Amino acid sequence: MLREPAARIGEVDDEIIQLIKDLFDTMKADNGIGLAANQIGIARRVAVVQTDDENQLVLIDPDIIEHEGKDRSEEGCLSIPEIFGDVDRAERVVVETTSLGNERIRIEAEALKARAIQHEIDHLDGILFIDHLSPLKRRMLLKKWKKLRKGETGYIKEVPATPEPSTPR
Repeated sequence: MLREPAARIGEVDDEIIQLIKDLFDTMKADNGIGLAANQIGIARRVAVVQTDDENQLVLIDPDIIEHEGKDRSEEGCLSIPEIFGDVDRAERVVVETTSLGNERIRIEAEALKARAIQHEIDHLDGILFIDHLSPLKRRMLLKKWKKLRKGETGYIKEVPATPEPSTPR
């Protein structure tokens, strides 16, 4: 499910409101700053972000409509615990999303909040942060992750890397 694009929501209803609450609860329980619905097994285009104690951000059918700047920083992911890598992201983004009142709104974010939004939207598109790494770095990190998980009960199914683009001959 992590590799499949999530389905758009359309209208916000009670089921989506409950999903949002569940996402925040799960994210906080794992000390995260963002979580997408497909990370908990629900292939719907909903994610949450909270980079400080006060501001909760809900992303419903989000689309990045503007981005600028470039920032490289370390990222990790609740879906691939204990693995981190430097990822290039836009420093500032403007996102169009649906509000809880079913209206399309725009949100501007910078720095860590912009990074978290991009990370979660990637999840909704079936992309993991490791896909932004070089093939060598990605292989090294996945090998480390497998080694860390060896012998664990409840071993998570291996997530295949995105295929490398083929070069024309």
